[in-house]
Amino acid sequence: MDIVSFPLPSSQPLAEAYCAQSDSRVSALFGRHPSEEGAWQARYAYLQEKSGQRVPAEQLARVLLDYNRRFGADEVVSRNIEAIAQGAPVIVGGQQAGLWTGPLLVIHKAVTIIQAAKHAESRIGRPVVPVFWIAGEDHDWDEANHAYLQGAGEEPRKIAVAHPGGSKTSVSRTLLAEADLKAAIQELAAVLSDSPNKQQLLAMLQAAADKSETLTDWFSHVLAHLFGEYGLVLLDADDPALRMLEADMFRTLIKRGDELERAYRHAGEAIRTLGYREQAEAAEGCANLFLYHGETAGGGQERTLLFRQGDEFVNRRGTVRIAAEELLEVAVQSPERLSNNVLTRPLMQDHVLPVLAAVLGQGEIAYWAQTSEAFRLLGMEMPIIVPRMSFTLVEPQLPKQMEKYGLSFGDVIERYPAKRQAWLDEREEWAIGEKFDQTRAQFEQLYTPLVELLSTLESGLSRLGDVNRERILREIAYLERRAKDAHARRFDAALRQMDRVAQSLWPSGKPQERVLNAMQFYNQYGTDWVKQLLDVPFATDGGHRLVYL
Repeated sequence: MDIVSFPLPSSQPLAEAYCAQSDSRVSALFGRHPSEEGAWQARYAYLQEKSGQRVPAEQLARVLLDYNRRFGADEVVSRNIEAIAQGAPVIVGGQQAGLWTGPLLVIHKAVTIIQAAKHAESRIGRPVVPVFWIAGEDHDWDEANHAYLQGAGEEPRKIAVAHPGGSKTSVSRTLLAEADLKAAIQELAAVLSDSPNKQQLLAMLQAAADKSETLTDWFSHVLAHLFGEYGLVLLDADDPALRMLEADMFRTLIKRGDELERAYRHAGEAIRTLGYREQAEAAEGCANLFLYHGETAGGGQERTLLFRQGDEFVNRRGTVRIAAEELLEVAVQSPERLSNNVLTRPLMQDHVLPVLAAVLGQGEIAYWAQTSEAFRLLGMEMPIIVPRMSFTLVEPQLPKQMEKYGLSFGDVIERYPAKRQAWLDEREEWAIGEKFDQTRAQFEQLYTPLVELLSTLESGLSRLGDVNRERILREIAYLERRAKDAHARRFDAALRQMDRVAQSLWPSGKPQERVLNAMQFYNQYGTDWVKQLLDVPFATDGGHRLVYL
């Protein structure tokens, strides 16, 4: 396996500065960096000192064991949960539940969590458990319900599971019909090329679907199948049993909401002062908590964001209103009716789990920068932030094809249209563009004096002449495009092969990990490619690497 580092362009300057440690001022917004000398030992000592302020380890372990057994917990997963019960710290990272794990970055995050746990063990000399926090509480169905796979065409094909209707509730509470799951698998079977792994893959997905009522269930089954043997412990943020452990923190978030809002705003000001922008809006009066309310025919409850209004909490539309004391009672008696947003989730996560480090993508790192003051306000310390490792999977046939067309990875992501056109132009023996340029020049040379003459006859004829000129130039341009298209068709097979390379490495003009689904690679390589990623050396700065399969 060949591995090549290749930095990707970043749209998150703040996260990039943290990952590369290129701006020392940024460190005040975070906990310790994983590359710092003694960082892991110091955080572990802190966790031991503050163990009494978190959810009791034995209670947490019971909830985790019950959840993971639903998905056929591997023996090593059960041992890891027992280690948590005995006081082992965890490396945690999370993502919303997506169809068949969603985009590849979910796989990359799981790999980073497992690798970071091994790295941490070597630093503190104690067992460290990898935990995947499934954000099943998220309610944006359109972000979670689909997968993109590259079929016979150039553009990736989207497979989606339709919303069953009803309330805007969490993904973990959206019940799916068996027929919809079966239809998605059938569509996948039609998109995937035939391979030695195809039937095994489809059988695995069908077996998982048979035991799943929600997209989160299906996600968990697939993730357990891929990473169970490596001890990855799964956790659903919307698990009612877990919510019972979160009651005390919910009460704190409700009681100290005003203080927390000021803390978020103060952190935002600090970020702006450093010359960066905030990732999340700290809306005025926002409680940064969601409430499930109402009942629908299907039994679901809508998830709505709360805002403080005097002694009450209301939603943005004003259709939900609940007194502060009643909301505090909900936190104790029915905590499953509450859930966090991006700014309170880090606090809850640190209350529930003994978090040695959190694995975050660049967008999440930028979110977490806004929680620095909130952690301190509640007498907590932000855990070590580990940047998620990023990969582009380079399939075996691609290097030879890239060499054939003179393409580098940089060419593909930065200038592919120009490189494609240049390759085509090199094979253009008729100088089509040059001849059309000459034709336009000759036309202008002949036509301009004519229009000038017409203007002396009648002023209105000058404008008519200009309109006519534009019409003729458009027709010439149209004919030029047709001529170039005809030339390009002579190289259709080669251009399709070039486009296939580009779509594999940088689909739809985006990083591979943000578009393509893992099942495409499972179909071609079984689970060997997952093992290859787990063999990639751990990097404390995250970084991006090309992995040649």
